[in-house]
Amino acid sequence: MSTSFIQAIAFLVAGIAVIILLTSRFRVHAFFALLIACFVVGLGVQIPVADIITIAKQGFGNIMQSLGLIIVLGTTLGVILEHTGATQVMAKSILKKTGQGRAPVAMSVTGFITGLPIFCDSGYIVLSGLNRSLAATTGTPIAIMSISLATGLYSVHCLIPPHPGAAAAAANLGVDLGKLILTGIVVAIPAAIAGYWWTKYAGQKNQDLTTASPIKEEVTVDSSMPVIYAFLPVILPIFLIATKSFLSIESKKGSLFSTIFSAAGDPVIALSAGVICALIVSRSWKKDRIGRLLQEAAEKSGGILVIIGAGGAFGAILAATHIGEHFSTTLPLEKMGILFPFLLTFILKTAQGSSTVAIITASSIVAPLLPSLGLTSDSDRLLCVLAMGAGSMMISHANDAYFWVIAKFSGLEIKTMLKVYSVSTIVMGLVSLGMIYIVSLFI
Repeated sequence: MSTSFIQAIAFLVAGIAVIILLTSRFRVHAFFALLIACFVVGLGVQIPVADIITIAKQGFGNIMQSLGLIIVLGTTLGVILEHTGATQVMAKSILKKTGQGRAPVAMSVTGFITGLPIFCDSGYIVLSGLNRSLAATTGTPIAIMSISLATGLYSVHCLIPPHPGAAAAAANLGVDLGKLILTGIVVAIPAAIAGYWWTKYAGQKNQDLTTASPIKEEVTVDSSMPVIYAFLPVILPIFLIATKSFLSIESKKGSLFSTIFSAAGDPVIALSAGVICALIVSRSWKKDRIGRLLQEAAEKSGGILVIIGAGGAFGAILAATHIGEHFSTTLPLEKMGILFPFLLTFILKTAQGSSTVAIITASSIVAPLLPSLGLTSDSDRLLCVLAMGAGSMMISHANDAYFWVIAKFSGLEIKTMLKVYSVSTIVMGLVSLGMIYIVSLFI
């Protein structure tokens, strides 16, 4: 198979256009949109149908091998924390530390911490009742309270595994998950702070005090749960993964301590420990409740896995077109570095709405371009994934499901959402990119 640059780029654009059109205009599930894009690109560059199917299956299988268990376990941990009320215990604990006068700070910090294992939309729904209650109690505008919570959750959702976009990009580019989590937290903290400060500034000019209608949610808050028990399932996996990453750099190889923590720090083991911990610390289990929660987690993770798998299939098709070689010989990519993956993901996110689809698609395109971009070392690939995460933050607007979750569960008007929340995602993305450049000076 031999294709010209014009042919390859034309059908790459056509494939991306199909994904955007199907997901945003016709509301087709991302799995089917990505699968159709595989055939659009493959047939366009004259790959036989049988080969397209074989390549797509290999790409699907490779990404499942890398991420399947991680996504399922991360989703399970999030579901358990949601339904045991551990997230609300954490929120109330943080509020006690900050004081009611700084309730928006408390919600931002809560969003950041609970967002580590919980997807941003689920986390927002679970915490929205507490958020509205605090807004009424403290007299803080609901716009400031709600979007402070939303940006705290969003900052980690776009940058840190086990969230599917960052995890899939790490698998596509061969980045160590432990190092990505640690560095991602360093980048996400300034992003969350920037989102909060913009929210505070803009929210004061858009003091929408509308309250949302009551939300019915199946959350059993265990009032007897000690605060440390609520935090432990989140902290334990991060500690284990971080310890393994530290040992890979500093440890004396072969020691018993190193061997134990190298095994325990594997993301699958670490997340399993978090799940077990979350199950143990709750004292309110009924006979059939654990089974129902695990069933929900399996069903929820299934929807995520098929998207990631289809993203892996699309990436394999792109690799088969040798698009990287075409780009490297035609465009001066070496001058762009991490700016190219950032801009590409930003365009995809703004166009089709999903941060996960944007970063998975972008990572599939960027992976073969790494040598041309001058991003060949482990640190370069790590920075590249973070740059795509930063790009996937912006711009969240009316084609993003999370945008509507925030609006629905907070009762905010769309003009307020656009002026405060949408602009905050731009600020967060740019601050994240700046922080990545700063981090690049030290790694």
